[in-house]
Amino acid sequence: MVCGGFTCSKNALCSLNVVYMLVGLLLIVVAAWGKGFGIVSSIHIIGGVIAVGFFLLLISIVGLIGAVHHHQVMLFFYMVILFIVFLFQFGVSCSCLAMNQGQQEKLLNSSWNIMSNDTRISLENKMDCCGLFNNTKTDFVSDLHLCEAPCVKKKSCLTCGEKMLQHSSEALKILGGVGLFFSFTEVVQNAAARMLTGTQK
Repeated sequence: MVCGGFTCSKNALCSLNVVYMLVGLLLIVVAAWGKGFGIVSSIHIIGGVIAVGFFLLLISIVGLIGAVHHHQVMLFFYMVILFIVFLFQFGVSCSCLAMNQGQQEKLLNSSWNIMSNDTRISLENKMDCCGLFNNTKTDFVSDLHLCEAPCVKKKSCLTCGEKMLQHSSEALKILGGVGLFFSFTEVVQNAAARMLTGTQK
């Protein structure tokens, strides 16, 4: 049996939306678990992850209802939103893959500066490091004085920036690759939705 027309587009769109619903639920559950066990203390990070999970869940539900009921208006808005998400995700994924070490250091500096003190202290304790890069002696003395990480007692602290840079290149490649893969699944979803809007039940 040849896969084409309404049935194939409907099944493909439903399947992809179910996957995205599960991903959205997973993000919400992981964020709540991280907050509950005190793994992540920053309410901004938790809120951001929950917002992304909720958005994925919502857009997947819209796509699923639109596909099942062959609702033209819902499918149209679904396609528009999905196209905007694709452009944003594709751009971010390419940026992750193209980022060099100097750009990573700038990104870490800007992130470190906007962190709350509680988040910094929590990060230093979990990573067993003090300060970000401590470029000057004053920074090093200041960061060491405020730092509560276990390495302070041993007097052998690395900076958090050094530890983060060791793994950031690999993490950015993984994030960029996964983001790029999922951005192309959004193209497939958009194509299936477009086929559905042009076919009859």
